[in-house]
Amino acid sequence: MLKYLGLGAIFCLLCLASLLLGAKQFSLAQLWQSDPVAWLTLTSSRLPRLMALLLTGAGLAVCGVLMQQMLQNRFADPGTTGAIDAAKLGILLAMVLLPGAAVTVIMLVALLCCLASCLFFILLINKLQLRHRQLLPILGLMYGSVLSAIAELYAYQQQLLQSMQGLLLGDFSKVIAGQYELIYLILPLVLCSYWFAHHFTLLGMGQQLAGSLGLRYQQLVWLGLLLVATMVASSLMTVGAIPFVGLVIPQLVARHCGDHLAQSLPKIALSGAAFLISCDLLSRLLLYPYEIPIGLTASCVGALLLLSFLRTPA
Repeated sequence: MLKYLGLGAIFCLLCLASLLLGAKQFSLAQLWQSDPVAWLTLTSSRLPRLMALLLTGAGLAVCGVLMQQMLQNRFADPGTTGAIDAAKLGILLAMVLLPGAAVTVIMLVALLCCLASCLFFILLINKLQLRHRQLLPILGLMYGSVLSAIAELYAYQQQLLQSMQGLLLGDFSKVIAGQYELIYLILPLVLCSYWFAHHFTLLGMGQQLAGSLGLRYQQLVWLGLLLVATMVASSLMTVGAIPFVGLVIPQLVARHCGDHLAQSLPKIALSGAAFLISCDLLSRLLLYPYEIPIGLTASCVGALLLLSFLRTPA
């Protein structure tokens, strides 16, 4: 009990630090005194940024564990299965073919591309029947590189390459009130994942065993793909691509809490949020008052965590 209280206190301190840290400084005393500038900074920038961090971190972590259950592989996540690259391609296609389209329409196209890509990748993995689990991320990275190359070639032809790279680099500095609300779509999707947590746990046991226990395997795979594609598309549209969250956080939690998602999924979501807040604070402190895109810091920290997992297997 004391352990969870301590972790909760650390999480609250991270959230408080995220609210108070920035180029425009203000204190809790200014908020208490109803300083209009401090309240404007808090409500228009800091709170939206914190909410985007919480929902993106939780959503990407849940995406990772769902992909790992569907593919029965610890190294699966949206970044190592081509899901993020497919969503990028979808955004580019929507921007070129549907100029002036609403944000929701662009996200829908990205969602459909991500969904089709994930389905194709799962079918490909089942067809190949890989003997070594380490081959899956290698194959996934190759697949994602092909999709990324197609997107970049198309963007180059349309003279959108620089804009595309800037748009999709993971960055929370542009999150302000009125421009981030699409990310709230992640919240009901995470709750839906928790509602079916027991089913997704059985899904990770394989089609034959899950089917023998009465699980509707194909329908659950479709549900998992839809949840993953929607969360990836909404986070990519709002804050850009952020790697490693769905890869390292589920492994970190599984080492301490086991693999039953009914118990571990809330911890995975909170750990993903805490990881992203920590990386964001690091991004803001390294070159303060300037900041580094969180996609870079999350890549460095995530890669170090992954190497530590490989050195000390569970």
